[in-house]
Amino acid sequence: MPSKKALEGLKVADFTWNIVGPLATKYLAEHGATVIKIESQDRPCVTRTSPPYADNTPGINRSGWFTEWNTNKYSITLNLKHPRAMEIIRKLIGWADIVGENFAPGVFTRLGLGYELFRQIKPDIIMFSASMQGQTGPHSPHPGFGMQLSALSGFTELTGWPDRGPVEFYGPYTDFIGARFLAVAVLAAVDYRRRTGKGQYLDLSQYECAVQYLSPLLLDCSINGHVQTRLGNQSIHYSPHGVYRCQGEDRWCAIAVTDAKWPDFCRLINGKELINDPRFATLLMRIKNREELDKRVESWTMNMSAETVMSMLQKEGIAAGVVQNGEDVHNDPQFAHREHFTLLNHAEMGKHTNSRVAFRLSKTPGYLDRPAPCLGQDNEYVFTSILGYSTEEFVELLAEGVLE
Repeated sequence: MPSKKALEGLKVADFTWNIVGPLATKYLAEHGATVIKIESQDRPCVTRTSPPYADNTPGINRSGWFTEWNTNKYSITLNLKHPRAMEIIRKLIGWADIVGENFAPGVFTRLGLGYELFRQIKPDIIMFSASMQGQTGPHSPHPGFGMQLSALSGFTELTGWPDRGPVEFYGPYTDFIGARFLAVAVLAAVDYRRRTGKGQYLDLSQYECAVQYLSPLLLDCSINGHVQTRLGNQSIHYSPHGVYRCQGEDRWCAIAVTDAKWPDFCRLINGKELINDPRFATLLMRIKNREELDKRVESWTMNMSAETVMSMLQKEGIAAGVVQNGEDVHNDPQFAHREHFTLLNHAEMGKHTNSRVAFRLSKTPGYLDRPAPCLGQDNEYVFTSILGYSTEEFVELLAEGVLE
């Protein structure tokens, strides 16, 4: 490992929970920032209580969700409603370069917290709020999660089959989009402070992060009056295009054939007669007759393993990929080569793997050094070694219930 990481020396007071905030601060922590995660025993991060759990045993420190997005961080517990909480928050803000939260608008301010207070304590502080729809506007107070935002942003309308209702896809998609934008915005603010000496407040709307991915469809609607809806596995750009059954139990391969690769594809599947068949002579004709064509393709794929189908097509420059399950992904040789999954030893869950950030910096690559923390496991270290409390003062805070 390098002796110094890219963000070493950067300090983050992390009030975030769920996914979008913790994932963004994980990126910072992985590249060397010191991140202190602030929770409470009464209201821990919601992902701590979300399965799957290690060994299928529920526990506040056993969630796969939480451990994935909180590596390399310290954890303290703090009762924000306790009279002495503000004293500790002032110390945290005085120590930090960045402070973040992703509660619904108004929650943080009702606790007496926010950017105006924080910059009084530290004028060059950088603060971010990552809410559903931003801090302003008629819908800004709406509560919710990524599932609701995925629907609101238009993704759910596009997911599923044309003769059925929309289907929610797995996971809160907008959380994962928003986290990437958030990390970049924070680094831009850090650079601005380095050049000017001034901090600033970042108001991130997950809704706006997500909807820009559908810009071509919005343009199609505004100019052509065409509202795109569900297509199943169809495509207007490729045919064949779909997920095809392969040999074995629930094994499939996703295939997309460009117009230029159509003759090569026909020869590969022993279907030279298809090249001169007028039903499939052009892309538009193949799309029109896609059901018959899909049956022909699947009659070829179902006699081979998904891995064999993928390899044969990839060698010919045809896009193809195995529909992998969790076990496949975990054992993927490409991930192994890039050391994407790192083995960590958690205090309660034991040895398990976590994902590294998807990019590598050549001079200062990020590393996972520590597993996600158990709730409040770093209280003593943070309060005595970082915030400057004596051992006696720390014990007093414990006794008074401030650290609950």
